[in-house]
Amino acid sequence: MSKLITVFGATGNQGGSVIKHILADAVLSKEFKIRGITRDTSKPAAQALAQKGVELKSANLDSKSSVVEAVAGSHTVFLVTNYWESKDAAKELSQGKNVADAAKEGGVSHIIFSSLLNVTETSRGRLTHVPHFDAKADIEQYIRGTGVPSTFVLPGYFMSNFTHMLRPKEDGSLTLAFPVSSQAKFPLLDAAGDYGKFVKAAIKHSASLNGKRVYAASDYYTPERILADVEEVTGKKTAYVQLTPEQYKAALPAATADEMLENHLFIEKPGYFNGEILKESLDLLDEKPTTWKEFITKSRAFH
Repeated sequence: MSKLITVFGATGNQGGSVIKHILADAVLSKEFKIRGITRDTSKPAAQALAQKGVELKSANLDSKSSVVEAVAGSHTVFLVTNYWESKDAAKELSQGKNVADAAKEGGVSHIIFSSLLNVTETSRGRLTHVPHFDAKADIEQYIRGTGVPSTFVLPGYFMSNFTHMLRPKEDGSLTLAFPVSSQAKFPLLDAAGDYGKFVKAAIKHSASLNGKRVYAASDYYTPERILADVEEVTGKKTAYVQLTPEQYKAALPAATADEMLENHLFIEKPGYFNGEILKESLDLLDEKPTTWKEFITKSRAFH
């Protein structure tokens, strides 16, 4: 009899990628039945999953009883939380705790959580305005405290972000502007395409990854290398502009300016993954992740 894996955020970038890669895997597709959790089971993306044999359930993460029902009977739970839905770190933490508690009470054997580093702690109090990282780190800490076997798969910087960050100029060239040097290291991830590859590895290697972090990124890329690859693939000229913090914030909505600024300052120092080497995580994968050059080629976003 197949085991049940419950995937939160089933129609989002990360949850959708997890489901896609489990269904495509010869071993895991037989080992697991998938339950996809989404707010609206009637939307086309959800119905497309249902047609592939995914059991759909809606759940309210703010309601403990709703979450208990969502994870009932699960062997494994994949959890991703969405800070940007409420922009409220306390609410995100509460939602994460609800799932962790429900998993413990329901006898779940493995929680896989989409986590991030605590920017305030990792920067030693230098950067204190990145709640969408800190809240996930707090959830990770809470999950660890439940005693449920768990693995934390930390997504890198989304390649798709660059589709709107690279700005075209009148002459057809492209400009990238960040408040960091051209040598800052961005761990890039094709989230929709590849995140599930790393979660699949966390499932297959669960025995050796209890309490461990998996760093989901294809490689570290500097702005210099990011633009060099764009030029090579598209033939377009590019330019990098290092903005001052003030210039960068001036171009953003006031509500998120400090958060986005410090998020990028964190990438430069001490580092998005605090300097962690990616090799150990990449060695877990059955298939190679998408490179930035491959992403540019297939997305055609900059052509």
